[in-house]
Amino acid sequence: MYDAVVIGAGPAGYVSAIKMAHLGLKVAVVEKEHAGGTCTNKGCIPTKALLVSSHMYHEAKNKAKRLGVNVQGVSYDFKAIRSHMQRAINTSRKGVEYLFKKNGIDYVKAEARIEKPGVVRAGDQTLQTRAILIATGSKPTIFPPFDQVEGIWTSDDVFKAEALPESILIVGGGVIGVEMGAFMGMLGAEVHIVEIMDHILPGEDQDIADVVKKSLTAIGVKIYESSKVTKVEKRGEAFVATIETPKETFDLRVSRVLLSVGRRPNIGEDVKELGIAVEKGIVTDDHLRTSVEGIYAAGDVRAKIMLAHVGFHEGIVVAYNIKGQEKKVDLSVVPSVIYTSPEVSSVGIREKDMDGERHGVAKFPVAASGRAAAMGEREGFAKVIYEKDTGRVVGFSMVGPFASELVMEAAVAIKHGLTVEQLASTIHPHPTISETLLGAFEQAEGKAIHL
Repeated sequence: MYDAVVIGAGPAGYVSAIKMAHLGLKVAVVEKEHAGGTCTNKGCIPTKALLVSSHMYHEAKNKAKRLGVNVQGVSYDFKAIRSHMQRAINTSRKGVEYLFKKNGIDYVKAEARIEKPGVVRAGDQTLQTRAILIATGSKPTIFPPFDQVEGIWTSDDVFKAEALPESILIVGGGVIGVEMGAFMGMLGAEVHIVEIMDHILPGEDQDIADVVKKSLTAIGVKIYESSKVTKVEKRGEAFVATIETPKETFDLRVSRVLLSVGRRPNIGEDVKELGIAVEKGIVTDDHLRTSVEGIYAAGDVRAKIMLAHVGFHEGIVVAYNIKGQEKKVDLSVVPSVIYTSPEVSSVGIREKDMDGERHGVAKFPVAASGRAAAMGEREGFAKVIYEKDTGRVVGFSMVGPFASELVMEAAVAIKHGLTVEQLASTIHPHPTISETLLGAFEQAEGKAIHL
C-alpha cells in the first residue's frame, strides 16, 4: 500500500513525489514516456539548448568583429546542435530518475489508469494507495484547418527535425512561436510569424513586444500582426498558406508550417469516467483536491498557468496536503520568462493592466548601463509598476540581457511588499545589468541618477 501514487513524471509530478518522500511517505510514480515530462523532453530544456547554439552562432557571425574578435568561416552543424540538445535532455531526464532512486520512490514506466479512488492500474501492475495525484500535463493545441493537413508541425515535432527548414510559417506569435522564430532566424532560415492579436507576445506590454519585434526583424524574420492564416494546402514537399493581413491577402509558399497557439490539458478517459469535475482543465480547490475524495491534480492538467515552475509549486502543495499539513496554492506572484534575444521577463501586473489613478510606472534603459555598454548591448529597458500612495512594487517587466535571472529581485519585492525606496536604497553591484533595475526604482522614486 502506497501513501501516494503520482501519475506523470513531469514538473508537478516528480517534484511532488520527491517532496512526499522527504516528508516520509511511500510513493510510486507512473510515467508512460520519459521522466521530466514536456519541460525536459519537448519544451523548456530542448528549446533553451537550441537557442544557446543559435545565439552563439549569431553572436560570432554578427557581433564578434565589433568587439575586436576576428572569427573566420563561421558555420553551424545542425546534427551537432541536435546532439547538444539531446545531451541536455538526457542529463535532465537521468537527473530526475536519479532523484527517484535516491529518495526511495518506485518508478513504474507504464501507462496508468485510475480504476477507482485508491487503485491505479499501471501496465500489468495494480497499485493500492491512500491518495492519487494526476499530473499528466498538456499537449499542443491543433485545430482546423491545420489538423486536416498532413505534415503540419506542433512544437513537439520541431525537436525531431533532422535539418533546419529553408523556410517556415509559424502560426502564433506567443512565447513558443517567437522562441522558435528566433532560433531558426538566427541560423538563417526564412521565418514568417503570423499573430492574430495586434502585437506579438500579446501577454506582454506593447513596448516590450516592440523591442523583440525589432530584434526579430533585424535577423530577417517577417512578422504579420493583426493577421490570420485562413487556408493551408500541402503541395508536393511544400505548403501554401493564405494569409490575411489588415492591408492585403496573399499566398505564402514555405517548406514547413508550425502551429504554435498554446497547449491544452492532457486528460484521460479514466478521469472523465470517475466523474472528476472538468471545465477547461481538472477542477480543484485551493488545496488542489479534485471533486473525488483522495484524488488531487497539479500542473498543466489544471489549465491555469502552464509553466514548469508553477507545476513545481503545485506539486509541493499537494505533497504537504497528502501528508496532512494543510497548504493552499498561491499563484499571486509568478515570474515568466521568454528566451528571445534580448530576453524578456515579467512578474506581477503589466502596464496595460494597471490602474492609472492608483499606479505609477517608471522605466530605465539598458543603454544607460555601463555593463551593457561593455557588452555591446543597447536594446531594452527595465520597467517597474508601483502604488503611488505606498511606493509598494506591484509589477515589473524587463527586456534585455539577463532578464531571465534579474526578474527574481522584483518577484521577491512584490511577494514581500517591498517599496521602490527600499529597493533604490539597496546597494547594487557596479557595473552590472542589475543596475538597470536600480535605475527603474530610482526613477519611480523621483529621478534616476544615471538618466
